Amino acid sequence: MRRPQPDPLSDVFNSDCPGRRVLDRVTSRWGVLVLAALSDGPLRFYLLRDRIGGISERMLSLKLRELTRDGMVLRTVEPTVPPRVSYELSPLGRELTVPLQGLLDWIALRTHDVVAAQEAYDAAGR
Repeated sequence: MRRPQPDPLSDVFNSDCPGRRVLDRVTSRWGVLVLAALSDGPLRFYLLRDRIGGISERMLSLKLRELTRDGMVLRTVEPTVPPRVSYELSPLGRELTVPLQGLLDWIALRTHDVVAAQEAYDAAGR
């Protein structure tokens, strides 16, 4: 029986696949943290920056622009002086945070095991 040919637009094992770029953005450290931070609801830029320790304003701006372009984040500008800008997850972004939250939960649960494995590996002189 022949396997069906993978869709070239979603075969992340193909280096030319646009899905690979989505995978890179979504699974980057900052991409995951931006999406997870927005899962509790809309945030203004500075609150989002403060929520994600260690992210620079430049990097946050870049990630927000990428995730907005990808349709995962919505940017809302209120017509005030100065304008108030907030960010929230789109329906697509909310859908994505379900498996991402599972990953974050696993990391929270298993970090001690990973650190112990690293220490054992290092102690063995590898």
